[in-house]
Amino acid sequence: MDLSPVLLFGVVIVLIWLFNSLNVLREYERGVIFRIGRLFHEPKGPGLIWVFFPIDRIVRVSLRTITMDVPTQDVITSDNVSVKVNAVVYFRVVDPLRAIVDVENYLYATSQLAQTTLRSVLGEVALDDLLSQREKLNQRLQEILDLHTDPWGIKVSLVEIKGVDLPENMQRAMARQAEAEREKRAKIIHAQGEFEASLMLSNAAAQISSQPIALQLRYLQTLTEIGVEKNTTVIFPLPIDLVDYFLKARQGAK
Repeated sequence: MDLSPVLLFGVVIVLIWLFNSLNVLREYERGVIFRIGRLFHEPKGPGLIWVFFPIDRIVRVSLRTITMDVPTQDVITSDNVSVKVNAVVYFRVVDPLRAIVDVENYLYATSQLAQTTLRSVLGEVALDDLLSQREKLNQRLQEILDLHTDPWGIKVSLVEIKGVDLPENMQRAMARQAEAEREKRAKIIHAQGEFEASLMLSNAAAQISSQPIALQLRYLQTLTEIGVEKNTTVIFPLPIDLVDYFLKARQGAK
């Protein structure tokens, strides 16, 4: 009896079994093993691991940080303004066993939780707070998501609100408000300048009134400044006191 075909068949079976039993896990991967349906006590990897086919089944889990884009959500703020908000969530698996056993699909579950949390948290704040206190809202979202995903073996490290889309009428209203604020500041600055100028003029007038000759010197300085332009006609006023002197002298001569 020739045993070579049987031996060859056995070698092929062994090779197939070895091929299905050997698995290579990368540095950032872990393998969750189910042996006859029961969870193995700890994940395996990285490197070369044995998975005894067909009684064992392996589920690969990545430990790298996952970037999840939260779709645009329609949010009504506490002051009844409808806005569209989207965000991004950064998280990673810290316990592969719980991520596979305690939740059916941890990626889908985290995505749905992020969407509902985004709507509920932003619905409790006013539009001004949503636009000006984004850092605090990001921190609050991160804390809530991390608290609810911790039983799944997931660590949420960061949540960032990417964009807030306002209705067109609200954008026009905010533009008018900003323009009004700029005009208000401009008028206040102008009034303050006028007030300071009036104080300086008042001080100058008080100083000149104490020394009458200062007015004449200021007048002569003004004439000097005007005379720089040669095509300028200067009207030189004659003091009334000087005219009175000549009139009195003439009457005395008669």
